[in-house]
This record gives sequence, structure tokens and C-alpha cells, in this order.
Amino acid sequence: MTAAQAVVECMKREDVSNVFCVPGESYLPVLDALYDTPSIQVIAARHEGGAAFMAEGYAKSALKTGVVLATRGVGAANLSIGVHTAYQDSTPMVVFLGQVHSKFKGREGFQEIDLDNYFQPITKWTVEVNDPDRIPELVQRAFRVAKSGRPGPVVVSLPEDVLPRKAAMRFGPVSPVATPAPSETEIIRVNEILSQAKRPLIIAGGGVKQAEAEVVLTSFANKYNIPVIASFRRHDVFPNDHPLYAGHLGLGTNQEIIKTVAEADVIVALGTRLSEVTTQDYTIMTEEKKLIHIDISHEVIGQVYAPDIGIVADVKEALSALLQLNLGPSWHEWADGCQQRYRQASSLSVKDGDVINKRIIHSMATKLPASTLLTNDAGNFAGWLHAFYPFTLQHTYVGPTSGAMGYGLPAAIGAKLAYPEKLVVSLSGDGGFMMTVQELETAVRYNIPVIALVFNNNMYGTIRMHQELYYPEKVIATDLGTVSFAKMAESVGAKGYFVSSLAQFEQALTEAISMNVPTVIEIRTEKEQISVAKTITQLRDQARK
Repeated sequence: MTAAQAVVECMKREDVSNVFCVPGESYLPVLDALYDTPSIQVIAARHEGGAAFMAEGYAKSALKTGVVLATRGVGAANLSIGVHTAYQDSTPMVVFLGQVHSKFKGREGFQEIDLDNYFQPITKWTVEVNDPDRIPELVQRAFRVAKSGRPGPVVVSLPEDVLPRKAAMRFGPVSPVATPAPSETEIIRVNEILSQAKRPLIIAGGGVKQAEAEVVLTSFANKYNIPVIASFRRHDVFPNDHPLYAGHLGLGTNQEIIKTVAEADVIVALGTRLSEVTTQDYTIMTEEKKLIHIDISHEVIGQVYAPDIGIVADVKEALSALLQLNLGPSWHEWADGCQQRYRQASSLSVKDGDVINKRIIHSMATKLPASTLLTNDAGNFAGWLHAFYPFTLQHTYVGPTSGAMGYGLPAAIGAKLAYPEKLVVSLSGDGGFMMTVQELETAVRYNIPVIALVFNNNMYGTIRMHQELYYPEKVIATDLGTVSFAKMAESVGAKGYFVSSLAQFEQALTEAISMNVPTVIEIRTEKEQISVAKTITQLRDQARK
């Protein structure tokens, strides 16, 4: 078979069912092989960045490796934002990039980039395949690297002259992902640390989801009565309505939840790299705190904080083993206090005068099925979602820990393909939505019925917030013009609504759910309430003081 056919055969063996791309002449043989493979659906996006976000959102939702294809340097540069997101979010992804003809390499050929060096800082591995008979070896390795250990993106460069060449292909087995477990010595050490703890706290990250360890995490927390807090944008790792749930460590986290972390004397970090946002600018660990860090990657453990015990293990295997601990202390009073703080901070009661943002989150929480999967873009509008929306079931949230703008809509498209039976709703600000709004036409073309909420205040709100805090009243580059996203939706064949009140929103949402077509609900919001906690006036007063 040809090298291109071998690439697609590797995809089939890896159980790939959806690939995302912007087509390019450099890898036409791969597209031709995909044409002959009805088991794989090809989603052609309007921009490579959108395609990469779709693949990343699909992979996060399906817990499978996302696949995206693009052409040469220009396509590679466009999709790099999605590769960076997959890297920071630990999402398995294989990126196939058409490359210039082997004879032209090094001459600055048309659209040439040294793809290996270009992507090296934001991938787990990069490789260029120059011999067709090595396609099975290297492509299968690419999938294995992407999903093993700490998952992440792998880039495979495919010179255009290699793809049509034939060779005798030898495929290896599809290797299962290794799931190491803690040693007896490590279990004993964890037992020793927790036995002396007065206020233990679990920080649960994306490794819990990747290991499908949500149920055993709940069992572990229940057995020992240890409160659980979710790391940045990993809301659905633990039921938010559980009496042991203690909140979410994100941007603008309520000080009551920060207080819970400050008072904890033992942190059990599960499948989290303890990122800048999760650790509140690397401030949550103090000398008197003990750290038990469990992660699938040895590179993550100790990268930020030296642990008292670091365990390289699959989170599900680790928690299953730790269910045998013999712990004497009872932490009921501590756990109750953590829960009380969370409830106080996240109360979704609404009253006259509350901004429309909070009212809409309240409406979503009461009217959407609990199984609804939400995605979000980057921006201050998401603060209300992070602070108040209760994620009570598994597989109900997908968001970018990389903070990438433009993520919400294409990620929702990927998530809907992973879970066609679920209602999928994306939340974006007007700044982020405009960056990938063209993918709404992709959703229409492939009949992928997602609902996109756009909170429109005609500005880059997050940057304006920092601008007002450090340079009050000196507004530059953060104001945006007027765009009718509702009319834009209709222009590409989607349904569009413009709303400025809660009643209008609820009517539009009800209709959107019943119609089951790609829909945009544009929500007029005010500039003054720039975040959950602050107005522009308050920020200016704070800056003057």
C-alpha cells in the first residue's frame, strides 16, 4: 500500500472515527485514502486553529486521541494554538502535517518550515517520516506517545513525495496504555502522612478524568471523609453537589475557598501539574504543609513543589490501592467547614439588581439537563460559570486550561461529535467568539447541533480589567465595535437570537433545545460589571488608592 494508505490504516487500528482538517495539496494522498475509509468521518473546518480546537475538544470529551491534519508551514502555524492547548491541558493529539517535497527542503521552499523544531517546545514528540516503509512504525509510535504517561500532542511531518510511494508495510500491535500502581512502601508512607493530618485536602486534576477515576475518587473521599477541590477548569472531576466538594481553584476564586486551601495541612494532589492558576500564582504551598503528589508522569512530580511523597502512578490504580489505608483521624468537622465555605461562596440565589450574567447561569443550572456538556472560551464572562454553575455528573465540562481565546465553539463541535446524545452548549465572550466564529458554518454544514451563548459587551473584558487596575481610565485597544452575532449566525444557515433580558434568554434557550440545530444566542451585557467581584468604577477607585 502507499504511505498515505498506511497512515490511514494506523488511524483505523487506533479506532479513530473523526479527523479534523483544512485540506491542502501537500497531503492529498491522505485525503484520498480517507475517502476510501467510510469508518472515519472527515470534518473540514474553516481555519486550522478551529480544526485543532475541535480535535482537542473531541479528545477531551471522548477520552481518545484527537487527530488533526493541515498543510505545510502556513497550516501548521495556524493550528499551533490548538497544539499548545493540548500540551498545557495534557490532551492526547496526533497532528499530521503535509511537508514540502524532500528535494526542496532546506531551500526555503514554498510554505516551508522546519516542523520538528517549530513544534518541539509545545509537543511531546515530533518526527518527519522520510521512508514510506517506516510509516507504520513511526505513526503507531506517535499514537502511543500521545496517549501514554502524561498525554499530549505529537506532530508527524509527511513530505509530499513520500505519501504516494508504495512499500511493504508491517504493522505492530496497538499497545495498551500503561497504568502503574503505587508500591507497598509508597502506600505506607501515604498512610503515615495522612494519619498525622488534621486538615487534609484533595486537589483533583485532569489526570482523574483521563484515568476515568471519578467513581473511585468519590469512594476514597467518602471512606476517609477528605474534602475535594477541583483544579483549574476540571470542574466535573467530582460531583459539585457532594457534601465533600470544597470548590474550584481558578481565576478570581472566592477568598473563602482560598481560605480552605490556606488552612489545609496536607495536600493530596491527584493528576494535576499544580499549574500557576490552580496554585494561585504558586502561593498555596507553605513550609508547614505536607504534599502527597500522585501523577502518571515523573516529570510533573516535583516540577513546582517538592513533595513529601511523590508517586508515579495511574490515578485510578493509585486511589484503588489507597482504599486499604488504615487511618485513625476523623475529619468530619473540617470537611463540614469546607463545604459550608463552598456553599457560601457559590450560592446561586438571585435577587433584583443582580447582573444578567449571574441570572443566566442560574437559569442554565435550573433548566438544562444535568448531563448537559458545557464548553467555555477564555474571558471574564466565564467567571460566573466557574463560580456558580454546579457540575454534578461526569463528562459535563470541557475548557482550556491554556486560556486560549476562540476555544469555546470549536471545542463544543468536537464534544458534540464525541457525545452526540448530549446537549452541548458553549459559552464565549464577543472577543473570543469572533476568533473562531467561522466554525459555525462548519457546524451547519455537518449538521452538528450545538448551542453557542455569546456574552457581548463590546470589549476585551479581561484585558480591560487589568488595564483599569494598573492604568485607570487610560483605555486603549480593548474597546470593540458592534457585531450582530445573531445575524451572522443566520447568514451561514444557523439560528440566531439576540436577547437583553432573562425572559428573552429563557425563551430562546427553550426554542434552541427543541429545534436541535446550530444556534447562537447573543446576550447583551454591560461593560460596568467587568467581573464577578468588581465593577470598572471599583477598579478605578482601587487603583487610585
